[in-house]
Amino acid sequence: MTAPGRIVVYGAGNIGLYLGGRLLEHASVRFIGRPSLAVALAEHGLSLSDWQGWQQHSAADKVDFHIAPDAAADATLVLVCVKSVATDSVARELARVLAPGCVVLSCQNGLDNTSRLHAALPQQTVLAGMVPFNVLRGMPMSLHQGSGGELMAENHPALAAYTPTFEQAGLPLRLRNDMDAVLRAKLLFNLNNAINALSDLPLKQELSHRDWRRCLAIVQREALHVFRTAKMPVARLTPLPATWLPHVLELPDALFLTLAPKILAIDPKARSSTWEDLRTGRPTEVDALQGAVVTLAREYGVDAPVNACLQRWVHEAEKAYVPWNAAALLETLHAAQTSPDTASR
Repeated sequence: MTAPGRIVVYGAGNIGLYLGGRLLEHASVRFIGRPSLAVALAEHGLSLSDWQGWQQHSAADKVDFHIAPDAAADATLVLVCVKSVATDSVARELARVLAPGCVVLSCQNGLDNTSRLHAALPQQTVLAGMVPFNVLRGMPMSLHQGSGGELMAENHPALAAYTPTFEQAGLPLRLRNDMDAVLRAKLLFNLNNAINALSDLPLKQELSHRDWRRCLAIVQREALHVFRTAKMPVARLTPLPATWLPHVLELPDALFLTLAPKILAIDPKARSSTWEDLRTGRPTEVDALQGAVVTLAREYGVDAPVNACLQRWVHEAEKAYVPWNAAALLETLHAAQTSPDTASR
């Protein structure tokens, strides 16, 4: 069984290449991305792997890669996988070429990408999606899924024809009626991206240290306070309710490992996308992560000084990257809670 029509992956970064690469054997897939990627894929093809040992290589002639938006004109399903900062420009490009009725699935971090896409694409079916796992790029052109989790998407009849294809590709697509709450839950986990980047450690090593987890607990607790103030529910994506996460993160290492082993079910080499962005000189998504909390807090008349500080520090790291140590970051986040204007490195 193959998907009906063409699937276009718009934004061939780590997530886009990985999702499209897994779908290649089961659907007509086209990628749209940067010219530099076209050259690399033409030379090396596309290699995929995951933390459980699965591997796949697609030869260069099997990868349908384009750099012009017009290549999306015959799409029936578009997976938007660009960074949140590019959402508005991509929406304008898609509005020019997509056929009415085309399904557009946002596979992006952040809270507002779907509404921004919908505003520019009123004749298309725009749906929210969520990618739970980490994907890190190696060279040459290898993508590695370093953690687990189910893909989720807004429950809509337009996706029914595609769910068997995702299942066959090893990407089961769970349809939900509460995607706004799902995206808020995903954001809670993504708030660790900044901390992981500043730590300069693999995710598993970072989360195995109590002080790093205490940093994340402070950040999550502040975000949960903002969500409660705004009366915005958070979906339960793990065996533990979202409101319990900060408490569990603060547990001593041995007890944490006993009660929450799935949090550390990560490939030992996996790192956050923010870390990779800083290392490669690309802009980060911190404005769609910590920045989303800060913006929402301001809208509802509360403060989010911890997330505001992390947002600022990541932007500073974009200019000159210097790792932190756990004790220093923890102390500074505590200072931000009590005196946000004076908290500094």
